Amino acid sequence: MANGRRSMNLFYWKPSLLLLAFAAAGTVSSTAAASVDTEAIAKTIKTDVVQLVAGLNAHDAVKTTAYDAPNIISMECGSPSTIGVEADREGFKMGFAHDPLWKVSLIDETVDVASSGDLAVYRGTYNEDHSRAGVLMTHKTNFIAEFKRQNDGSWKIVWYSVSNMEQSYPK
Repeated sequence: MANGRRSMNLFYWKPSLLLLAFAAAGTVSSTAAASVDTEAIAKTIKTDVVQLVAGLNAHDAVKTTAYDAPNIISMECGSPSTIGVEADREGFKMGFAHDPLWKVSLIDETVDVASSGDLAVYRGTYNEDHSRAGVLMTHKTNFIAEFKRQNDGSWKIVWYSVSNMEQSYPK
């Protein structure tokens, strides 16, 4: 009987131990997720975008693409999509050469950070100034980008889309 009781105790004890192990593992993973500082990540990404916009407004293609991931996908309205940093950089160089008055200014922005802390989506609305036949024009533009945390801890844009929200009008 003693052997029967011992095996019965082990029978109940092993599943309890497994439940305890799974509960502890769940606590560790939820603690890790809770420790993600989404506000700090959002602030970092907004700061990176400020630098990107500064590069764009300075017509500096290298600075404008400094936050591109190696295989970035660029989707700009009115242009074919491109893949890769070099293609994105060449697109900016062509745009800068075509329109020396091209500039953007922020209207509003939002950053949504994944609970894992490794992905974020940036959404911004901008006024985009440009010239048409010597006349300074402006219109609202949406800029949406997905940022991914890199192995070195930096954030890079893996894809972005720029789309006009309205027709251009004289500024």
